[in-house]
Amino acid sequence: MITLILNFAFLVVFSFAPQNTSIIDLHIHEAKSDKGLVRILVFDSEKGYPDQPDQALRSYSVPLKDGKCNLKITDLKAGTYAICVIHDANENGKLDTNPVGYPTEKYGFSNNAKAYFSAPAFSKAAFELKQETKHIRIQLR
Repeated sequence: MITLILNFAFLVVFSFAPQNTSIIDLHIHEAKSDKGLVRILVFDSEKGYPDQPDQALRSYSVPLKDGKCNLKITDLKAGTYAICVIHDANENGKLDTNPVGYPTEKYGFSNNAKAYFSAPAFSKAAFELKQETKHIRIQLR
């Protein structure tokens, strides 16, 4: 009987113990329209960054409303992350470009890192996530 009570107490205590996870509260704004989806890739290393969805830790497709969208990304461990975003207006799953390679759809990165002639380095878009809720705003360009 004592063992049963101790096991129950153990379960109760650890069921309500704080979890070792963090949350990203992501806000994306300045889309041209509400057509299509916002494609979001979350990376925890340079591997595959920024354009290989199969290498991303997480990927999301979110609809727009009034040129913006919000997403809570949960159950992340503390660490270093970078986020890449495109407004996939025609829903073809990729960032469209003109014949010389300049993007014709809006895009953005965490830290609002700027892309000049190519995507910014992982280190420019990277941020530290601790045991917290981190608020990130990405302006589409």
